[in-house]
Amino acid sequence: MKAGAWILMIALGPAQTIGAAPAGFQPHQGIVETAQRFLAEQAAAAHSGKVEASIGRLDSRLRLKRCGAPLEAFLPAGARLNGNTSVGVRCPGPTEWKIYVSGKISVFGQVVVASEPLLRGEAVAEAQLRVVERELSGLSYGYFERTDKLTGMLAGRAIPAGTVITPNMLSAPRLINRGDRVTLLTGSERFQVRMRGEAMSDGTRGERIRVKALNSQRVIEGWVVSRGVVKVTL
Repeated sequence: MKAGAWILMIALGPAQTIGAAPAGFQPHQGIVETAQRFLAEQAAAAHSGKVEASIGRLDSRLRLKRCGAPLEAFLPAGARLNGNTSVGVRCPGPTEWKIYVSGKISVFGQVVVASEPLLRGEAVAEAQLRVVERELSGLSYGYFERTDKLTGMLAGRAIPAGTVITPNMLSAPRLINRGDRVTLLTGSERFQVRMRGEAMSDGTRGERIRVKALNSQRVIEGWVVSRGVVKVTL
């Protein structure tokens, strides 16, 4: 089990049917327990934090020859370890058979949501965000775990309160506009040279843009550091 996997819950699917098996046939309970145990182990090894693993129902009409050896579980090709999945259970002999049982792995984690409605184009303040626990398998568009990196970002659309914030909902604010007079920084942390320049394109934080050094009229590329400041390599 991974360090930090602090809880693992195993639950049967709804209306699970486990009854006494007719003589000579494999009890459903053994199949389910084998699948449960295996899926729990796989989920714990793949994820940290809170995880829930569940196995779906078996058809009460299912009849399989009683296995003369301990049942074996395995992950079918293409099976996922998050969300809906399946587990294979097989009898190695002497009468060989295999069955696939539906399952689900729910992984929970900390995600950032809007604590109040956000308007399109609004600069996000940290007070407008909060961190809550959510099930992660349905968050296919991504999510954020911390609020600090979102401060100052612009909402690309109206975001209702309680909505999980995804990367495609936000955009970085423009810090430099084409034609702006900017400060060009070059050198190391201990020794920096500052020059005046002109932005040849718009830019957001960390974006690479073209600038003109006014002292030499040379056009070079640099990275936007902050409003009106570009780091360049000469």
